[in-house]
Amino acid sequence: MSVFEFPCITQVAATALSLLDVAPADAMAGPIEKVLAGAQNKFNTTKCDRVVMYNPDAIALWIYERFQKKYFAPLDQNTDLRLSMLSVFPPKTPVCFGSMYSGLEPAVHGIQSYTKPVLKCQTVFDRLIAAGKKAAIVSTEGDSISLIFLERQMDYFIYKTVKECNNKAAELIKKDEYDLIVLYNTDYDYWMHRCSPTGPFAKNALKKNVAEYLSLKNLIQSEWKDKHHTALAFAPDHGCHRWMGILGTHGINESCDMNTVHFWSFI
Repeated sequence: MSVFEFPCITQVAATALSLLDVAPADAMAGPIEKVLAGAQNKFNTTKCDRVVMYNPDAIALWIYERFQKKYFAPLDQNTDLRLSMLSVFPPKTPVCFGSMYSGLEPAVHGIQSYTKPVLKCQTVFDRLIAAGKKAAIVSTEGDSISLIFLERQMDYFIYKTVKECNNKAAELIKKDEYDLIVLYNTDYDYWMHRCSPTGPFAKNALKKNVAEYLSLKNLIQSEWKDKHHTALAFAPDHGCHRWMGILGTHGINESCDMNTVHFWSFI
């Protein structure tokens, strides 16, 4: 299948908003119908009370395919939907998350390189705030998600380590005050750049990313199952490739970088 035949990450914005019964902005790409159908199949409605977006960085479709049995089997077994996804060009982190949460192509939202300005366009967060709903971002400091969506009437929980971020996300689920929680984990991207996409530290980060998603799912099942309909997503921003024979990188218009993989659970 061609790199251009998958749903695009620009469709995530309208998907999350539609699940939360909030109208997307007119300019946003349309929702992913398979996700809405998954919610309909599970809840007999496309509407959810809660959406939790787990955003591990730089996990490519080819990484999933190579390590499907070794690392990703728990996701295949414990999620309702897997989707091969198309990133945006250039597949750089702030560009991609700008598109994922604005529903816009990079030329429209304005981030077209590895820069981290605050987005001025309408995003998922702006639409939720206008609808009277609450959103929270949990991210490591200095990373794209912690910076490009600032200056909005919402809550930001920014920490030095991934562990602190994951602990805070668990705390927020227990407190049950937010309609949307976005949790970013940088660890696979961090180690991929330093030891190749298939290096030992990068593979360990993959295992941790899968484990964190399952931890979130288990916590939501115990805390919210009888209170809310929840959509939980495992949603990386782009892929990656080996560079200079040893290290890893991303940013080219090839399937290795442009194809990623998303999972959804309806709880």
